[in-house]
Amino acid sequence: MPRIVVGPADFDLDAELRRLETGAGAVASFVGLVRGTAQGDTGVSRPLAALTLEHYPGMTEQALAAIADTAMTRWHLLDCTIIHRVGCLKPGARIVLAAASSAHRRDALEATGFLIDWLKTDAPFWKREDFIDGTTTWVAARSADTDARDRWITP
Repeated sequence: MPRIVVGPADFDLDAELRRLETGAGAVASFVGLVRGTAQGDTGVSRPLAALTLEHYPGMTEQALAAIADTAMTRWHLLDCTIIHRVGCLKPGARIVLAAASSAHRRDALEATGFLIDWLKTDAPFWKREDFIDGTTTWVAARSADTDARDRWITP
């Protein structure tokens, strides 16, 4: 059964991957980190003080579970994990873990790519970049993220 966690606490990457190893031949993972710079509205890279993530409790977990369930049925997975942090996160902090386990590497790798691509576009999170200079901007959807997600849509 997929593990879905949304909250402010950091996660123990080793423990999460070990949980997925049981009976698996492969475990693949993606860890997203807060970058030290961002472009904001200006298009010019500037130092970031923090990234603040907000969500709607209940709705967010339900959306992540639906993404995980899709991966579980599309690939031959033993299990998968999605952990997404919320709150004010400093540069270098972990934001997200998407991981999958399977008997063979291809299923685990592809499912992990699917999980993160769909999380970027279909998970209900609102992200605000807080810059060192005191300005803030809400992160808008990016067409490159939609394109990455759409490659998983089969006609």
